[in-house]
Amino acid sequence: MSELLVGLVVVPIVGAVLAAVSSWVRPRSGWPLAAATLAVQAVLALRVTVLVLDGGRVAQAVGGVPPPFGIEFVADGVSTPFVVLVVGVSLALLAYTRAAGPRSGPFYGLSLLLVGGLTGVCVTGDVFTLYVFLEISGLAAYALVARAEGGPAALAALQYLLLGTVGATCYLLGVGYAYVATGTLNMADLATQLPHGSPLAVAAFAGIGVGLAVKMALYPLHVWQPDAYEHAPWAVSALLSALVSTVAGYALLRLTYTVFTVRFLAVNPLVDDAILLAGSASVVAGGVLAFRASSVRRLFAYSSVAQFGLATVGIGLGTVPALVGAVVQLLGHALMKGGLFVASGVVAARTDATTVEGYAGVGSRAPWAAGSLVVLALGMVGIPPTVGFVAKWYLAVGAIEAGSWPVAAVVVGSTLLSLSYFGRLLGQLGLGGGEDRPGPLPTADEVDGVDTVSTDGAGDDPAVVSLGMRAVAVGAAVATVVLGVGAVGIASFVEPSVVSLLDP
Repeated sequence: MSELLVGLVVVPIVGAVLAAVSSWVRPRSGWPLAAATLAVQAVLALRVTVLVLDGGRVAQAVGGVPPPFGIEFVADGVSTPFVVLVVGVSLALLAYTRAAGPRSGPFYGLSLLLVGGLTGVCVTGDVFTLYVFLEISGLAAYALVARAEGGPAALAALQYLLLGTVGATCYLLGVGYAYVATGTLNMADLATQLPHGSPLAVAAFAGIGVGLAVKMALYPLHVWQPDAYEHAPWAVSALLSALVSTVAGYALLRLTYTVFTVRFLAVNPLVDDAILLAGSASVVAGGVLAFRASSVRRLFAYSSVAQFGLATVGIGLGTVPALVGAVVQLLGHALMKGGLFVASGVVAARTDATTVEGYAGVGSRAPWAAGSLVVLALGMVGIPPTVGFVAKWYLAVGAIEAGSWPVAAVVVGSTLLSLSYFGRLLGQLGLGGGEDRPGPLPTADEVDGVDTVSTDGAGDDPAVVSLGMRAVAVGAAVATVVLGVGAVGIASFVEPSVVSLLDP
């Protein structure tokens, strides 16, 4: 049954081609094709999860050529939750875009191509193939940002493309150094042959680390992110914020401990210090920038800079609780940040509010979306019993276990920083002042279906607020609490694989 791993990647890529091509014949065929494709991938992802629960690890040699000569796909307790995340978030946003848009065949084709690329990053056991999947997902992401109308979106997509290309080039250089040092590209083979004290190994890690830091939008390599989130359609912003940088964070964790291993970090302590410094700087800088932001979308973008800094700190700490915390942090942030963009998209549709000051009084005019925003924001702050609290708890315990008290202070301080900028936003919801903005837009029940919604760029000004749109926002808020309560189950699923990663 290990051939399911290839299916996880092939199904969305084939669906992407079908969705794009079929739209030439039937313009409205994109959504049902995307839904069918993601439904099939969801079944495959669940089946892989069951196999991992039974055996702990599933591997497949693509084309029957065994590693290290061939490409290997692998699923374990660390990668499988990210595969499920990619499929789950994509399905939820499919429900959101049914009314909110964009709704064209090319949009759904690009979305499925993004899903295929990100899934490939999660399951590949080859460092060069990981680069290929990073580029597939990157190209899809650049094009999705450009789907919005107007020059700012095109400029944001161009900036994203240029910086993404720099990041990909750095990653590829790192892979080249690793290949020169070992003669192999297979992750497991690299782990046994890489000379940990060699300058080539350090150069390889530097190239790969910087490249993935660009993809994660760590400070100061984050400059592509605010404009991309600001000018893309709401649904695209939600998709990118939930998945793209999250999967890059997974890749950094995977390569650090599968390819370079704890022995490399022990031999090169300055590399470990650099990871912790980069993560801590991102936490502080992202929090300060978020506090100064006036646009809601920019606030969310800078918040992501800080949140991915926390995950990076967990990777640098290198203890079992810290790595479990990094995984929970990445998964929880994806859920909560995607939900925040969805809820804010509903608020924008109902009240036309897109700035922090503009949120004054919207709580009474968009109560479901505002309530979801409150829960999701509190989860980002780390208030129990949300998944955000659990992630920070594991990270703090991991820092204390490693004896790194300054990092523990950064983790605790991140809560105060998050409270400062999300407190600004939440404080506006109950205030007055919304009477001068346009009245609420009609719901899906008050218009003739959703056929009046434009096919592209509609995420910035949707014509309806459907039940599906509200349900996705509320569902994200509910899942934030449910995952927080059930986080012990996630940790128990992840921990055996984390322990094996740390086994010297």
